[in-house]
Amino acid sequence: MANTDSARKRSRQAEKQRRHNSGLRSTLRSAIKDVNKAIAGGDKDAAKQALNRSTAIVDRIADKKIIHKNKASRHKSRLSAAIKAMA
Repeated sequence: MANTDSARKRSRQAEKQRRHNSGLRSTLRSAIKDVNKAIAGGDKDAAKQALNRSTAIVDRIADKKIIHKNKASRHKSRLSAAIKAMA
């Protein structure tokens, strides 16, 4: 447990930030799942639209350094390749 006032405050701030970041990561995962569902459904147009929405979300979360920019690029690349591979 934190002993000083400043350490207690830092602990409160860290917990608040952790909850906020956790919500953003959940949003990221949901966006990726939406694209995967559209791919599994076989509708290429819906998958492209879902990819456009999720790309914006992934980039925004990477800009906030919730995830690394390379991880964001990897997600976008894999989703895009999966859409291109659709018949």
